[in-house]
Amino acid sequence: MLNNLYVNEHIKSALNEDIGFGDITTENLAEDDDYLKGFLNTRSSGILCGSGVFKSVYEILSKDIKIKFYYKDGDEIIAGAKIADIEGPAKYLLMGERVALNYIQRMSGIATETSKYQKAIGEYPAKIVDTRKTTPNFRIFEKYAVKTGGGALHRFNLSDCAMIKDNHIKLAGSITNAVRKLRENISHAHKIEVECDTLEQVQEAVQAGADIIMLDNMSVEKMKKACQIINHKAIVEASGNVNLDTVNSIASTGVDIISSSAIVAKAPTLDLGLDL
Repeated sequence: MLNNLYVNEHIKSALNEDIGFGDITTENLAEDDDYLKGFLNTRSSGILCGSGVFKSVYEILSKDIKIKFYYKDGDEIIAGAKIADIEGPAKYLLMGERVALNYIQRMSGIATETSKYQKAIGEYPAKIVDTRKTTPNFRIFEKYAVKTGGGALHRFNLSDCAMIKDNHIKLAGSITNAVRKLRENISHAHKIEVECDTLEQVQEAVQAGADIIMLDNMSVEKMKKACQIINHKAIVEASGNVNLDTVNSIASTGVDIISSSAIVAKAPTLDLGLDL
């Protein structure tokens, strides 16, 4: 998922933002031959994510920096564990510290939160998935973190899948009209999803031939009835009022996927530190 070309350009932009016209602290303290060793550690338990991005930050700054990770993305890490050894020119180790940590802390936090939700689903086959409520220009990293944490992915952007929401239904006049018009104009390779608030809308979406039907803010009992109406004629997505206390009961209704912005938007960063 993390294309090197895209990742490196993103990191360069982040470094430009942080360094500006120069790191006036480090560049006026560090000599060219100053060399530091240290390690990346975790102060809280969770799922590691972003080790490759962490490395790439330093590879862009200096080819003389050496990093050895003891865990890989997706591994569970325990508070107090040493995650990686790092050594190299002091100037670049210090200059890249904040940016490298920002990536790996944010991505590890999302992977950790996603893992909690997927584990809370338990033995039901439903998968927790993300939404488009992501940080602008950071979506690919956040989606990679969701996948690393054991979740599945919703559409990457507006061109991936046609999603008919309430305002689209108003625009088209009905679910039936919206699905028909999209079928006439979009590629055969794209799926059509319909957001439904009522069981009547669910019935109409099934008859219209929707590929995915989203049950928006429905009660558990209503979701069970909706799954019976759909009867495997479409992928069933549940959305709304999803949290760690409700996700298991939502999964019990028979839905295929459960989407929640919380696994990204409300995920705390994982507390990682770089000690040199």
